[in-house]
Amino acid sequence: MEKIKIAQIGVTHEHAAGVMATLRNMPEVFEIAGYVDDSDSTAPKHPGGWQKTFEGLKKMTMEEVFAIPELQGVVIETPNTELVPTAIRCMEHNLPMHMDKPAGEDAALFQILLDGCRTKNLPLQMGYMFRGNPAFQFCLKIAREKWLGDIFEIECDMNHSYGNDLYQTYLGKFKGGIMFNLGCHLIDFIVAMMGAPDTVVAFLKSTPDVAPEIKNNCLAILEYPHATAVIRCCSRGDLSHRTLKISGTKGWLELSPLERFDNEALLMKLSLREDRPGYAAGFHVLDFGVRHDRYLEQMNEFASLIRGEIRNPYDYDHDALVEKVLLAASGYTVWKKETGIQ
Repeated sequence: MEKIKIAQIGVTHEHAAGVMATLRNMPEVFEIAGYVDDSDSTAPKHPGGWQKTFEGLKKMTMEEVFAIPELQGVVIETPNTELVPTAIRCMEHNLPMHMDKPAGEDAALFQILLDGCRTKNLPLQMGYMFRGNPAFQFCLKIAREKWLGDIFEIECDMNHSYGNDLYQTYLGKFKGGIMFNLGCHLIDFIVAMMGAPDTVVAFLKSTPDVAPEIKNNCLAILEYPHATAVIRCCSRGDLSHRTLKISGTKGWLELSPLERFDNEALLMKLSLREDRPGYAAGFHVLDFGVRHDRYLEQMNEFASLIRGEIRNPYDYDHDALVEKVLLAASGYTVWKKETGIQ
């Protein structure tokens, strides 16, 4: 099978180096034509390093990327507020895209991108990292098949303790703080499982050791007719104890940590009141194996989308809904279920 010729636009997103490392480990799938160095951007960006990951690759301008003969797709890894404007330019050049998260601070601008991709039938894969996580995908499967009965409670967090004062300052550049920056991953998952909420309430707080404009301690509640979903995000928490709990009328599950790359298996606790295919009623510990690459599944999926082998399991309408819920959960908008935004 012929390699897919792609380029990466941006090196400063928090996932930029990780995605490129994955692409470089897939030489049988992708031919990397080059990358655009956006390190001179004045937009709020993550203070981490990235240079080594791109060594030996061709540095290009955006115009040079668009002029690459037979370019088949792009990976967009610019700062958060530049993702959608960059993607719109790529859409106008008819390029399939993997665009990292979140989809900006303007739902209307993101809708322009989605409408353009829909009209052109262009693949747009959002970089919500749990879409490639087998434990999260298992959760979606058993929720849709009612293994847990009627779900009435979801609790989850994206807490961590990485970063320094520069990272706290970075979070302060966004009105929605850490919920906007990291809560988006969990909102994507919850919306895929539960659909549009009736109510979204945001609590944007700061830990006492940072300036009040730095919203690094946030909580959001998504209310459904018979369920609530609580999302917590704090940059003074514990990365290794990020947790997902889902409770239903016929069982519950718990995943903690949410992911790991330390040569230990990713494990989930599952309790069932009734027999399910392959699982008797009772308590189980599910082993999802040792994982080494957060982005591998998504990049393989991106290749299949470009080749037209599959349809995107997350359609344009889902991505639009996630963005609207995220902006409400991050305090940018007031939620109305009828329109998704006020």
